[in-house]
Amino acid sequence: MTDHVLIERRGAVQIIRMNRPDKKNALTRAMYAKMSAALAEGDADPAVRVHVFLGVPGAFSAGNDLADFLVIATGGEGGNEVWDFLMALARAEKPMVSGVDGIAVGIGTTLNLHCDMTFATPRTLFRTPFVDLGLVPEAGSSLIAPQLLGRQGAFALLGLGEGFSAERAKAAGLIYDVVAEDALEAAVLAAANAIAAKPPQALKIARDLMREPREELVARIKVESEHFRERLTSEEARAALNAFMTRKKSS
Repeated sequence: MTDHVLIERRGAVQIIRMNRPDKKNALTRAMYAKMSAALAEGDADPAVRVHVFLGVPGAFSAGNDLADFLVIATGGEGGNEVWDFLMALARAEKPMVSGVDGIAVGIGTTLNLHCDMTFATPRTLFRTPFVDLGLVPEAGSSLIAPQLLGRQGAFALLGLGEGFSAERAKAAGLIYDVVAEDALEAAVLAAANAIAAKPPQALKIARDLMREPREELVARIKVESEHFRERLTSEEARAALNAFMTRKKSS
């Protein structure tokens, strides 16, 4: 489907690695589709016990490829791959661990809200500029972030679009730990292997008990998605996206 997402199995751990370094891992529709398929296949395979998300050095993900958004904003069709991936995250049956280094924008932040453990490097910055682009939060973040950060912390992240450093994210409960850049992947895989060694059925029950009700999360993602689609075709979003693309071309 695309070499921009690499899937690897290491024992009981499935690694989903975003690999589009020239675009700082901005996610295309094909990338979303490949990650959704990997989650589904890993959940269906008894040999897989943990999913791991990784990016490239300096970039976990710059968020959605804005060219895709602009197509929809100007009357084009598409976008189902994004929503399918968000549902795959919400419905994933097996634990998910992520390792974040550097840029983590939009989905590059909200993806981690679904992970059971997230490690990040000191140079990581989590940011969700949805409102700045005339859009709204996605991936169930409007439900999960207030639970993790409190209402005001969630507003700072999702409404104000304020950047959260790795240390601030850890203090706020957004991530599990901060590790050096050269130790990130080892720390993530060590955690994933420790999880994979646990009795799987007991771990599944424990995980389900600790997470928000799946039905509530899925319902919130659907509501967010309806608003998101509507906002993509709004004058506000068109103006913001065009202004961003113009600045990008001139820089």
